[in-house]
Amino acid sequence: MSIEQPQQQINPRKQRLGALKQFVLFNMIGLLNTLVDFIAYGILVWAGLYVLPAQVISYSAGMVNSYVLNSLFTFKGDAKQASGLKADSGRATRFVMLNAGVLGVSMILLYVLTEAAGLGPLLAKLLATGVTVVLNFAGSKWWVFRRA
Repeated sequence: MSIEQPQQQINPRKQRLGALKQFVLFNMIGLLNTLVDFIAYGILVWAGLYVLPAQVISYSAGMVNSYVLNSLFTFKGDAKQASGLKADSGRATRFVMLNAGVLGVSMILLYVLTEAAGLGPLLAKLLATGVTVVLNFAGSKWWVFRRA
């Protein structure tokens, strides 16, 4: 005979506020990563590198910082199995896979916006970033840093 403990009821309003707080923190950290990304991208494009390899290099520059800061601050409660920087390999693998997918989406958007739509590389980057930040947050919250 087993005695089951009642599950804690999660207040839906509190849950929405927690998700909003995570989204805001995720974007604050993302601003730092995006700043690094944009600076590197701008320098590489200015130096004559084509937009797609410039995107790969500049996007990669913010990935490690993003992983560490989001692990430590944004999703720390969602990934209780990890302590500090000691993250499980599955989470790290999911992070790399998500970011590879988001990078792919951003490269497609950059190509379409610069080559087909004729936008400048920095405006195209800004528009692509607007789309990918939402994809990245959703994937981070519900896949990469999900509760065990």
